[in-house]
Amino acid sequence: MSDFLRSYLTVAIFGAFAATLVGGMLALGSLVRPSNSTAQKLLTYESGVDPTGDMWTQSNVRYYVFALLFVMFDVEAVFIFPWATRLEAYGTFGLIEMGIFIAILALGLVYAWRKGMLRWV
Repeated sequence: MSDFLRSYLTVAIFGAFAATLVGGMLALGSLVRPSNSTAQKLLTYESGVDPTGDMWTQSNVRYYVFALLFVMFDVEAVFIFPWATRLEAYGTFGLIEMGIFIAILALGLVYAWRKGMLRWV
C-alpha cells in the first residue's frame, strides 16, 4: 500500500473511532438517564409562557429576508478580510475587483431598502 493511501487509511480509522465513541456515549447516556415522562413535562414550552391557542402561526417573510441580508453581508466580510491583508499583492486589479464586488452588494442593499425590507415591524 502506498503512503498516500496509508494516510487516508489513518484518517478513516480515526474517523471510525470517533463515530464509535460518539455512538457509545449516546447509547450509554440513554441507558443511564432517568426517563420520567409526565403530561406537564411533554407540554410545549416557549420563553417561559404557557402555550395558549393554536401552536401554528404564520411568520412574516420580512424576517426571513432580513436574516438572508445579514448572512449576505456576513459572507461579504469573509471575502473582504483576506483581501485586505493581501492588498499590496493584488494591486490595482484587486482594488477594482473588490470595488465591483462591494458595488454589487451595495446595489442589493439599496434594492432591499427601497422595497421596505429593512423596516423591522
